[in-house]
Amino acid sequence: MARHRLDTIDRQILAELQADGRMTNVELAQRVGITAPPCLRRVRALEKAGYIKGYHADLEAKALGFEVTAFAFVGLSSQAEPDLRAFEEQARAWPQVRTCHMLSGEVDFILLCVARDLTEFQTFVTEKLTAARNVASVKTALAIRTSKFEPGIPLPAPTGARAADVA
Repeated sequence: MARHRLDTIDRQILAELQADGRMTNVELAQRVGITAPPCLRRVRALEKAGYIKGYHADLEAKALGFEVTAFAFVGLSSQAEPDLRAFEEQARAWPQVRTCHMLSGEVDFILLCVARDLTEFQTFVTEKLTAARNVASVKTALAIRTSKFEPGIPLPAPTGARAADVA
């Protein structure tokens, strides 16, 4: 993944796409103040360099029947690199696990999980997660509500943002 130095326009492109990945290239070019062909070349270069990992739709979990969001704090019996990698591979295979982070400290991993209901989540925890190879402990916490969900990184506000949006 060849990295290149980001200039102001590259950073504006990243901020705009992070805020709205569905806009057309023409609209993106207008927002960052360049014409469409060089804008598309820049976006492709940013993708190739690994600055843009992908595009996705932000789905409403509850509208789709996923009523439970929970965190699972997982401790492993062994923290040898092959065992860590094996757990990460297993976590990627579980559809209920939406994010998996390896941590330093008292627990080895934190998993963000979704389920249709509490019974489905409990079944996942007891039959899959705690039964997994090398798992020594699992503690869970149900999310009561989400006060902030902002994927991505803190980039400067897109040029098209209104003052009230950034205040």
